[in-house]
Amino acid sequence: MSTLQLFDGRTYDHARDGERLLTQLEAVRHVLADGRWRTIAEIRRELDDLGIPSTETSVSSRIRDLRKAKFGAHQVDARCIERGLWAYRLEVIA
Repeated sequence: MSTLQLFDGRTYDHARDGERLLTQLEAVRHVLADGRWRTIAEIRRELDDLGIPSTETSVSSRIRDLRKAKFGAHQVDARCIERGLWAYRLEVIA
């Protein structure tokens, strides 16, 4: 998937950010592909284990990206674990 014109935003710079954001997006999709519930912190730790630098903010952004049509319009479910803590899973369609 080419990153050209996929990502956008006021501070987005394709040369600086394109490959990094696409790598994060693919990694978040990979981690969530088993359909298990995970918090943002758990997803970030799994990305770290894969050698993909990320922050909880970037993981949250990539989850939102997965829901966008231009990134596949994936069904990403969310559930509240406790006040302010949410878990996410990718709805896997067989």
